[in-house]
Amino acid sequence: MRKLFVSLLLAAAATSAQAATQLTVITHDSFSLDKKLVAAFEKANNVRVRFIKGGDTGEMLNKLILSRKAPLADVVYGIDNTLQSRAFAADLLEPYPTKALAAVPARLRMDPGNRLHTVDFGYVALNYDRAEVEKRGLKLPGSLEDFTRPEYRGLLVVPSAATSSPGQAFMLATFKHFGEAKALQFWADLRKNGLKVTRGWSDAYYTEFSKAGGSRPFVVSYATSPAAEVFYSEKKLTQSPTANLFLPGSTFLQLEGVGVLKGAKQPALARKFVDFMLSREVQSSFPTELWVYPAREGVKLDPVFRYAQRPPAVAQYTPEEIAANAQRWTDLWVKVVVRGMDPAQL
Repeated sequence: MRKLFVSLLLAAAATSAQAATQLTVITHDSFSLDKKLVAAFEKANNVRVRFIKGGDTGEMLNKLILSRKAPLADVVYGIDNTLQSRAFAADLLEPYPTKALAAVPARLRMDPGNRLHTVDFGYVALNYDRAEVEKRGLKLPGSLEDFTRPEYRGLLVVPSAATSSPGQAFMLATFKHFGEAKALQFWADLRKNGLKVTRGWSDAYYTEFSKAGGSRPFVVSYATSPAAEVFYSEKKLTQSPTANLFLPGSTFLQLEGVGVLKGAKQPALARKFVDFMLSREVQSSFPTELWVYPAREGVKLDPVFRYAQRPPAVAQYTPEEIAANAQRWTDLWVKVVVRGMDPAQL
């Protein structure tokens, strides 16, 4: 009886120790990673990885800021260069000077302070549904301003600049192109012309976009989305059903990063996970998991990426410019686009 009791105590202790060794990773809703790679990390480090989907990037960041005194996770993935200044201002991240960053070119690195490490990059861009555009007999817009004309009324959907990182990236691209005053008037004109705004990218692309059964043939997405359409098609395609529309002022270089959260319960394992995300194996899986480009140099892309295009020009800001302007511009954007205020009165 005593032996049985001791055995039960040991088993309970082992179970407790096993449960304690858990690494929690919070990501945006679009995150996906090969389960075999995750299993290999777990086995190599004797840990169980728990993923939390935090909503779209802006929503996830808001949750992290509100919970910073009692962190929701050990690691965060998905904070991008449009939102990193907010994360830094809230002091959410623990610096980690990983050696794995040596494989990432300097032009793609997000933070000299080593709080966020670039894992991938992509190009936020306008996409259109080829079949729907042809069905409607539409001429493709030649400029952003064309979307304010009557023939394009109610045809464009964008993710919110207040809650979505691609939405904010597209907004920032328009401010770079037009300047603040003209950009706000452009957005006011879009609103008057039936612009649809969704909370996040998924709602825009998979609900409102006509390719997914919605009513709008133009959507803010990514330059790699046409390649994803070919990859996931049940039929063999020689042309993507969607295409990019690289209008001046409509594209933005987005960098996404991974970092260790301050107050992490498992800081050592969190640092190992950062290294894992920058490993060649994980970087090689990203293109057809997340439809982004790997930050690490020398990673071979799947042939389907020939259906993806890189825009001839992209909007870029310094981290200082984003820190100084992004939140103020987002607040103005909300007043104009969500509340319908007159830009001239702001």
